[in-house]
Formats: sequence, C-alpha cells, structure tokens
Amino acid sequence: MSRIHLLSPRLANQIAAGEVVERPASVIKEILENSLDAGANKVDVDVEQGGVKLMRIRDNGFGIEKDDLPLALSRHATSKITLLEDLEAVGSLGFRGEALASISSVSRLTLTSRQADQDNAWQVQTEGRDMEAQLEPAAHPTGTTVEVKDLFFNTPARRKFLKTEKTEFRHLDEVVKRLALSRFDVAFQLRHNGKVIHQLHQADSELEQERRVASICGSAFIDNAVKADVIAEASGLRLWGWVGLPTFSRSQADLQYFFVNGRMIRDKVVTHAVRQAYADVLYHGRHPAYVLYLELDPALVDVNVHPTKHEVRFRESRLVHDFLFRTLHRLIADMRPQDQMASPEQAEASVNLQPQVQPVQQNYEQNRIAFSSAQNVSGNAGFNSSVRGGGYTPPSAPSGGQIREQISGYAALHPQSDVQSVSDNTAEQGSETCPPMGYAIAQLHGVYILAENEQGLVVVDMHAAHERIVYERMKQSYEQDVVRSQPLLVPLSLAVSAREADCAEEQAETFKRLGFELARMGEETLVVRQVPVSLAKGNVEQLIRDVLSDMLVYGESKRVEQHINELLATMACHGAVRANRQLTIPEMNALLRDMEQTERSGQCNHGRPTWSQMSMSDLDKLFMRGQ
Repeated sequence: MSRIHLLSPRLANQIAAGEVVERPASVIKEILENSLDAGANKVDVDVEQGGVKLMRIRDNGFGIEKDDLPLALSRHATSKITLLEDLEAVGSLGFRGEALASISSVSRLTLTSRQADQDNAWQVQTEGRDMEAQLEPAAHPTGTTVEVKDLFFNTPARRKFLKTEKTEFRHLDEVVKRLALSRFDVAFQLRHNGKVIHQLHQADSELEQERRVASICGSAFIDNAVKADVIAEASGLRLWGWVGLPTFSRSQADLQYFFVNGRMIRDKVVTHAVRQAYADVLYHGRHPAYVLYLELDPALVDVNVHPTKHEVRFRESRLVHDFLFRTLHRLIADMRPQDQMASPEQAEASVNLQPQVQPVQQNYEQNRIAFSSAQNVSGNAGFNSSVRGGGYTPPSAPSGGQIREQISGYAALHPQSDVQSVSDNTAEQGSETCPPMGYAIAQLHGVYILAENEQGLVVVDMHAAHERIVYERMKQSYEQDVVRSQPLLVPLSLAVSAREADCAEEQAETFKRLGFELARMGEETLVVRQVPVSLAKGNVEQLIRDVLSDMLVYGESKRVEQHINELLATMACHGAVRANRQLTIPEMNALLRDMEQTERSGQCNHGRPTWSQMSMSDLDKLFMRGQ
C-alpha cells in the first residue's frame, strides 16, 4: 500500500459530493435552502434539460460580502454556526458548509451576489486542480444568483446514473414544491426549458395558504382536508396544517408532507404516530394524505444525523410520538358528516336555492340507536314542488299509532337501545332546521338509505354505518370498565434479550394497565402469569414480543389496544343490521341522527365510506338541467 497522503481539495470535494449531490434535485435543495436562510422572500428557479444542462437560482436575500465570496466555495465554510452550542440548537436549514464546495467540484458553478450597501455586485467561480476562486465585478441587483452548468461533466460515471430528463425534472419539481409548502411567506417561480411550471405568490392569509396547498397538492386534497392547530403548552409543541379525510386515502404515500421547524423530514417516529392515528379508519393497504407542521424548541431535535438532512432525531421521541398520535387521533375522531358537507351558504350559492324551513305540522321525539338523547325527526322529507322557488320542507309526521308501531319494531331490532314510547300529545307545531344528514325518504334494495338534506341527496350504507356506531359504543363501554384479566393455568415463559427484559421491568405498570402480569425470572427470561380475558385465546407470546419491540423503538405501543379493537370490530360487524333487513322511516332517521353524533362515523370498521353526498348541482349536471 502507498503511504498516507492528503487528498487534493477537488478530490475531497468530489467525495463529499457523493453524499450531498445525488442528482439535480439535490443541487436545487441545497441552494434553495441557502436562499431561504439568507432572508429571501422571492426565489426564481430556471432549469434546462431536467437540470443537467443548467440550473439558475436567483433570490433577493441579503447577499454575500465581496471578501466572503471566495470563502463561500470552500469546504466547511458557513456563517450559520460558530460554537458547539450553535450546533445543538440549529435554527437554519443549512449549516454544514459543504454544499457549494461539493457542487462546484462536479459542475461549472458561478456565484454572483450583492449586498444592499455595496456599489456593485461581485462574481466568483472556481477553476483548476486546486479550485482557486476567481473574483471579478458583475452587474446584479441585491441578492444572490447561483448558476450551475453541466452537472457531473468531469465525473462521467456519475452522469451515467442520471435518469431521463422527465424523471430528473420530476424529482426537482418535488423539491421545489416541498420548500414552497415549508415557507408560505416566500414567492417561488419555477421554469423548465423556458416554460413557467409554478408561479407561487406570497401567502400570508389562511385563504392564500390554502390556495398554495391546493395548487401543489391538488384541489381535491384541500376539499377533503381538515385544518389542525393544536398547542401543547406544557411541552411547548405545536402541530398545525391540513389532515386528509380517511376517505381521501392514497394507494401510495405520495401526498405526505411533514415539516419540523420548517424543514421537510421523513422520520419513523412521525410515520408510526400518523399510521396509528389512522389505524381505525383507514382501508387496508391505503395511505393517509397530510401537510403538517411541527414546531418545537430547536434544542429538542437533532438535525445533524444525515448528510442530506432528511432525517432528524428527537431528544424526547416518546413525547413527540404521543403528542402527534393523540392530536391526530382526536382530530380524526371528531370528524362528523356535517364537517364534510358544504355549508348552507355554499349550497345556496351552488344551486341558487334559498333553504327556508317551513313550519312543521307535527314533530315527535325518538331516541337514537346508541349514546345520544332524543332528537326531533320526521317520517319523510322532501323539497318543495317548486324546486327553484321554495326551500326545504319536512312534511307532516306520521300519526301516533304509526309511531308506536315503528318504534316497537325498532326496539325489537335493537334491544340495547333505550327506545321510549311517544305520546300523540308530545309533538308541537313550530319550525326546525334540517339536520346535516337530512331525513330518510326510502330504503334501496334493503342495503342503502336514501335521505334528503339541504344540499341534495345522501346515500347511506346502513350496515356499514350501524357497524361503526355499534363498534364505537362497545369501545366506550370497554374503556370505562377496568380491563379484566385471567390467570394462566400454566405460566408462559419467554426467552427475550436483556434489553427487552429491562424494558418489561420499566414498563411493568403499562403492562398491568393493559391486563398483563409479567415477572422477570432471569437476565433474559420473562414469565407471563395473567393476560386480558379477551385475548386469552390469542397468540400471547407474539403479542408481547411485538409490544416490547414497539416500546424499544417508539417508547410506547398500541398493539394490545389494536388487538382488542379487532375483536370488538368483529363483534360489531356481526351485531350490526344486515343487508335486506327492512327498516322503517323512524329507524332510518334514528340511524342518521346517530351518525351525526358518533365518532368516525364516516367510515366503517374496515375503513370503507359509510355515506355519500350528491348535491343539487351534481344532480342538475347529471340530468343537464339548465343547460
């Protein structure tokens, strides 16, 4: 072997470029992050041939001093950190000081910059084996322009690994979209081969921010998303953004954007927390869609764990995981059908209809299937005969004898419900507003409920809807009772690692709350003496191993609850009303009222939708009315 020697600056930078510069998208990411750190509020990106031939990034930031320009192209040169304490609480996007030096070693790079107090701009580029910087005056407004030409021209082996122009531009475009989502206060423009691809203006108001999200993620996402904004004062965490409805799921995880202090990251703790929050409502094999922003003290997150800074390490990963899970789980649980419908004002604008509720001849009370108190419901409902002139008018309620007959049938169908008899005299004349899910008008082939609300037609899968209602009632009942355990006739001995045994000892109280009794009998041996009654016939050994694995990685586990919920879901599926079961109008209305009050009622236990809305404008388009 040859003697030890120092690498030349160019070779050292090219080795570093192997970590930082993978493709044109990597160059765009590093330079755009520098522009954002420089305080720019407008960035223009021009690329040619997918970025391989040319990438030009211009910003209006505060620029670089003349004397610092040659140093900016040197390795480990940065203005963002000075001491170790700065590295432990990094607040900027870039801080390594390797990007420009690495990029310039595998391309023809020109850096032009001007500060506001300078008379003229200066331009620098590196040449020769030792990459000596050449400085000269130039014409340029306040800000910085980085021009990168002929990427990998001097490393043909790397250039061969580049994909087609279309593929490379798709990766580059994704980087621009991520950064545009991370900074609403910055205007972005992207041109490819002279054609404007994105023209994003500054978005200060919430409406403008939603427009930017819609332009990047699609209008369908923002139409099927719920705004989130939760602050945990005790821990100093804040989560805000947009969460897609469970029914707006994707076949792949291509619409998931998560930012930590403005930095786009992909972290296993975050991904696991989001998947758990959606576990009870997402169809098998589907992926949720979201654009979320987590804000916390920079000292609580380490961003210096990966050269490309795509990964981070939370100092309190369990705290972050628990905060994300609880926030999103509660947000999804609070989604009601009425939250997913257009407001009366939107419905009025869409169909030019004034939904004025007329006085009802008679109202009557009837309890819902599950948890809620009595609601006012009507036997039938319909739009006024003059569709464009009148409004929503619930017709007369059925007679007292009909009500008693229908409710008695409903009580026989649902013995757990507390259905009360209704007197003929309880009804009073007056006006009422149409509930979100409307009033039932018919049952289709014993499977679907057809209901009419202010927006138009609602179609409900009665089995799926009732299945969710029964399931949520069973979960509430189970959570209110103490988890019952039963001792094993023969205690189960498990051979585990010392790390897993330590975790079991530390989490003994957690296991006890879940219904397990564990004892450590040796350095690498655990004994299970009690298990939850509902899981006595399951694979207890595998379940405990999976729980320990989750606790070691994420700090906690929801596997026991998931197994219990699977059993409850199966029971709810068998206990729900079956297809071809004829329901009366009051029974259907009771089901609709329960859907308005039950958590996660938009999806059944398997993640399938339980209802669908067709507005009057949709129906008019279908039948070409007014065209």
